[in-house]
Amino acid sequence: MSIPVVLPVSADDKTRLEGCSEFVLTHGGRKVAILRDPEFYEHRKEERCSHVWGTTCAKHPYIKMVMESGDWLVGGDLQVLERIRWNDGLDQYRLTPLELKQKCKEMNADAVFAFQLRNPVHNGHALLMQDTRRRLLERGYQHPVLLLHPLGGWTKDDDVPLDWRMKQHAAVLEEEVLDPRSTVVAIFPSPMLYAGPTEVQWHCRSRMVAGANFYIVGRDPAGMPHPETKKDLYEPTHGAKVLTMAPGLTSVEIIPFRVAAYNKAKKAMDFYDPARHNEFDFISGTRMRKLAREGENPPEGFMAPKAWKVLTDYYRSLEKNN
Repeated sequence: MSIPVVLPVSADDKTRLEGCSEFVLTHGGRKVAILRDPEFYEHRKEERCSHVWGTTCAKHPYIKMVMESGDWLVGGDLQVLERIRWNDGLDQYRLTPLELKQKCKEMNADAVFAFQLRNPVHNGHALLMQDTRRRLLERGYQHPVLLLHPLGGWTKDDDVPLDWRMKQHAAVLEEEVLDPRSTVVAIFPSPMLYAGPTEVQWHCRSRMVAGANFYIVGRDPAGMPHPETKKDLYEPTHGAKVLTMAPGLTSVEIIPFRVAAYNKAKKAMDFYDPARHNEFDFISGTRMRKLAREGENPPEGFMAPKAWKVLTDYYRSLEKNN
């Protein structure tokens, strides 16, 4: 796997647990799993960070967590005691790979195309998904189903929290910007590592295991600005290029990203045409968040009105809490 799934422990924990043949893992005081026949490995943090992120910059939010975690890793045979539940009102969206496959089967899907996201859905995202569906229908598929699969684990503090994103996605479906009859919305429980081309392989393979046979890859997937230079940490097209040659992605076709921007003439999101550059307005996530934070409306056609209201309500809630 491109992203190692590990359990760091402290040197004290290693000393305490080394003689055990099994021990219980807990979360919030609740027993969730038993780890049997444990083995301990040195947590080679710089090596891990270099492989996954291509940098060891301690200001990167996830690298900071790695560097502050335990100096040892523990592995073994894991028995999960019961289904993991967050009890946050969103557990109905946390479908297992088998449940996702069954859901798509019940919808008579003959193609499943997945879209990974950690941000609110604007009409540029929707255009990509609508266009993918159109292209699949043109190829002869009768019932293509969209797996809208927002990331539900840890994200940076300035990202919109999961519960608000799910409300926003629901509003997008309510306004039928995306067809609710051919869309499955589920939560992908992984944390956001901001590891770019390495992480996008994990994102794609996870959806393949859940039954997707088409995967939409965007510009600079799982990327972020470098914490110090503020330039893109990864080359924006690198993630898409890596997916086309990544081993293990045997049954999924990569749908390359087409750049979408706000067309001022059409008053709608549109695929960018360099020959008509002056017609387009590139509305960044930073600018979108600034507009929502200040209670202003974006240009008409940028986002479904009910979905935009969810965003402004979120930022208004932050002001009340402060």
